[in-house]
Amino acid sequence: MKAVGLTHYLPVENTDAFLDVVLDKPSPEGHDILVAVKAVAVNPVDTKVRAPKDKVEDQPRIIGYDASGVVEAVGPDVTLFKPGDAVYYAGDITRSGTNAEFHLVDERIAGHKPTLLNYAQAAALPLTTITAYEAFFDRLGIDRDGANAGETILIIGAGGGVGSIGIQLAKLAGLTVIATASRPETTQWVKDLGATHVVNHRKDMVAQVRALGLQHVDHIAILNDMRHWETAVELIRPQGGIVSIDDTDLPMPMGGMKTKAASFHWAFMFARSMHQTPDMVEQHNLLSYVADKIDAGQIKTTMSKVLSPINAANMREAHRLVETGQAKGKIVIEGF
Repeated sequence: MKAVGLTHYLPVENTDAFLDVVLDKPSPEGHDILVAVKAVAVNPVDTKVRAPKDKVEDQPRIIGYDASGVVEAVGPDVTLFKPGDAVYYAGDITRSGTNAEFHLVDERIAGHKPTLLNYAQAAALPLTTITAYEAFFDRLGIDRDGANAGETILIIGAGGGVGSIGIQLAKLAGLTVIATASRPETTQWVKDLGATHVVNHRKDMVAQVRALGLQHVDHIAILNDMRHWETAVELIRPQGGIVSIDDTDLPMPMGGMKTKAASFHWAFMFARSMHQTPDMVEQHNLLSYVADKIDAGQIKTTMSKVLSPINAANMREAHRLVETGQAKGKIVIEGF
């Protein structure tokens, strides 16, 4: 099978950052399904895994954590899918990645592809959808069916992949969404996705939120970086909750959280597959839920750009675009 791999961890400008390779086609066992990959998407986690370092791989390493395609074969324990089913999923960071013509994934973390979306549109969604869904509904405890309707959520870094689906999930749950964006194109993007208010995260967010008539917000999601930690602590309501997907390398003073009895949560969508948690199938369930909402016209794809075909040159370009930090929505690569 064809695949895009790496042996050295190089800057994306280096033509050897990715290589076109040919590998053996894998076979499914246990709960695995073998997927003929039609499209993949690139996320910030891809660029972090590929980031320059001295390590050298003996055999080409295949990364990639978003895909859509068609089930080619199933393992003996599979009950959720059959050959011919169209699927979308984000894979498992501990296994070989999705940037390959055929890919193995545990059925419990894959969902049936939304019928209204093509493969490229569907590939844009899984990792960010799982991340936003788990952050809002599993970690912050917001009720997806509207029990928290009317509450406010501040989504910091709303124009990226997670924020783009997160805005839509929050609106479906009845929340008032305050999205942050810093450029005209991302401001329009988040408005088009349903944000009620937009503030600029490069300016004083506390002043901007309070200018909206809000002293505090009920929920906060930090989706870009922890430079905004103290702003989030100031704005969260007493007994409210903050969730983040960012790294832990910046200070996070907790005094203000303690006196507000506020909660903090990490969202890491690979946790269930990495640790083989008993509730792994919840990722299948949530992807099915979102697929139903898409087919009902209530959620739209967050794809913003498509490259074709899936090869080393286009993979480098997709990584370059993501590394600018200015991409809105998702970058997808389609077709081998």
